[in-house]
Amino acid sequence: MASAVDNSSKASDRLYAAIGEFLARHRLSVDPVHYAFAHKVLSDQRGPLAAEVARITDGGVRLSSRDIEELGGRAVIGAPASVGGDSVPNLSSPPQLTVVADNTKAQSLVARAQMQVEDFGDTVRAMHADTRGFGQDLRASRDAIRASRDTSAIDEVVRMASSMLDRVSSAEARLQEATHEADRLRRELELARDDARRDPLTGLPNRRAFEDAYAAAVTSSDPVCVAICDVDKFKSVNDRFGHAVGDRVLKAIAEALRTGCDEHLVARYGGEEFVVMFTGLTPDDALSTLEGARAAVAAKRYRLRETDAPLGAVTFSAGLTLVEPDDTIGSAMGRADRLLYVAKEDGRNRIHSDR
Repeated sequence: MASAVDNSSKASDRLYAAIGEFLARHRLSVDPVHYAFAHKVLSDQRGPLAAEVARITDGGVRLSSRDIEELGGRAVIGAPASVGGDSVPNLSSPPQLTVVADNTKAQSLVARAQMQVEDFGDTVRAMHADTRGFGQDLRASRDAIRASRDTSAIDEVVRMASSMLDRVSSAEARLQEATHEADRLRRELELARDDARRDPLTGLPNRRAFEDAYAAAVTSSDPVCVAICDVDKFKSVNDRFGHAVGDRVLKAIAEALRTGCDEHLVARYGGEEFVVMFTGLTPDDALSTLEGARAAVAAKRYRLRETDAPLGAVTFSAGLTLVEPDDTIGSAMGRADRLLYVAKEDGRNRIHSDR
């Protein structure tokens, strides 16, 4: 019995150590959401969540808080234990992570699309039935004319032709309405697809859009460089001034990168990280362009909107690498991430390149 307890205790210790290593490797803060996510991944290392984490982090790319949100939906954490008045995760009984799918908008769009498609199908089926009826009526009129020289047969044909013209006109109107609905649905679906590939806070393309653009860019013969940019000491901004100010800082950095790296893809990679993909530039030119954006950000002085108090300088660090012919997105981004780490270690507010 004691041996079983000892083994259980050792297994718990190993899991706890693995969770700590996971959080440190991905530079995630030790909070209940991150702890619960790591516990879920490491408790079922052959499960679908662990497989998706392995795919995203292939080549050394580290997870961000946004990745965790996207993989887990909205996290609902059980009440943490209280120690000395401070809320901390109960390490002996990890918080439970419940996934709540935030897909109401998508479900609504799908339901509306299904209804409109069904309406369109009903219209087409009705037109098909009318067309079949037209043929039957015409055949009957032809046979009647052949069988009789009575003028009343001609009158009947005229009456039927008028009726058929009315039915054709009605069918055309229904078809036109259905076509308009289909066009409107297509536009809405295009907007929804664009929304799914765009970060709602900054308006930049999101990670999924970046990965698709990367896959397309590396098939050409033009040189491609990628950079990971991380806002320096961003956690302290959130801690000191709140998340609303932090969001405004992220939007300001996004706009500065978009302006400074014009004509090149700038995307929000997750959390306080942004990525830039330079296509058709040498590494030196890409570095020069990104350096201009970094200097522009560092030169600005921000103030709090509510009180006009100075926020101070906001800077970012970056790692820039040239994509090699045999690179996967994981290996290229992993290399850029390691260069970013060196830039942070060297004092922040700088860019490190491998060229």
